[in-house]
Amino acid sequence: MRVALVIERFENAAGGGEQVAWNVARELVRAGDDVHVLCREGADAPGVRVHRLGAPRFWQPVRVTTFAHRVGRELTREHYDVVHAFSKAYGPDVFHVGGGSHADFMEKTYGARGARWRRLSPRHRTLLSLERKMFETPDLIGQCVSHQVRREIAARYGIDESRLPVIPCGVDTARFAPENQGDARDEVRCEFGLGDETVWLFVGSGWRRKGLDIALDALAKCADSRALLWVAGKDDPASWRALAKRRGIEDRVRFLAERKDVERLYAACDGLLFPSRYDAFGLVCLEAAAAERAVVVSADAGASELFEDCGRVIQRAGDPTEYARAMNDLSNPQTRSDLASRARSMAAEHDWSGHVARLRDLYAEVQR
Repeated sequence: MRVALVIERFENAAGGGEQVAWNVARELVRAGDDVHVLCREGADAPGVRVHRLGAPRFWQPVRVTTFAHRVGRELTREHYDVVHAFSKAYGPDVFHVGGGSHADFMEKTYGARGARWRRLSPRHRTLLSLERKMFETPDLIGQCVSHQVRREIAARYGIDESRLPVIPCGVDTARFAPENQGDARDEVRCEFGLGDETVWLFVGSGWRRKGLDIALDALAKCADSRALLWVAGKDDPASWRALAKRRGIEDRVRFLAERKDVERLYAACDGLLFPSRYDAFGLVCLEAAAAERAVVVSADAGASELFEDCGRVIQRAGDPTEYARAMNDLSNPQTRSDLASRARSMAAEHDWSGHVARLRDLYAEVQR
């Protein structure tokens, strides 16, 4: 097939849509497809033809609108068997709904009143308008990363669920496999001066939405006074350090900034704490599972659907006491190990090659 992937930035980034698009492109090439990427800016990748359409880098409303229109114009000039968009654009056949409904994201992140207020901003108005116009296209297929996302999109835009297939994200099982980490666990723990303390890892950017305040409160309530929390991701740690100090746990929290070697952190920690207020999926949960680590995840993250039998899913997603209870239960190494082993078996069923095999079946349906 001649496939076009649409993404604003095409690069092997640490997370998000960029990482998904990069891995999909790689696996499509391996499957023998003619793969083109339409992007604003991007890196070269083996076997992939990258078309840099450009767009202003400043002010998101101008940037995303310009890019969406340039993709639409490009698609009138070139023919592709299937166009799969990972960024909002005009003219794709399939849209990767990796961020969920933007309106639901706003309401769950900021509350109903905050969401109404933020709708006045040009940024949110632009994103909501683009999303609405895309889903008004009668033949667009919305590839949802979770059933949670499918329910949101179907309810908000009145779309039949037959147009909203669920294909969860994939994971690089080899990259995160414990046997491929060498001595990373001992090295990282030695670097931080640790022994056998239980270490919980929090990974992600945009810490309020990801629920870092909930994680800090859970750590403060945890019965194991030696348990630690590592925070990796992009955000300003100043206010969060202050919160940890107010909770009396500042010496048990380490801020690691954004890391390119997150697989080493998974190897060194004992479990992932993911108390997100809203996530269409939450790829870090699959990464932790592939690394054979226990996962405690909010029910408001789409990835939680995969962890009903191999993780701890917190239904009262904003309640730190519930997370603390799960952390207490998993302070037992054997309980933690049994759960992590089941999680790894689940992750093995969601590698990128399997993900793209399902996408190619969807592409064939689109062609028909």
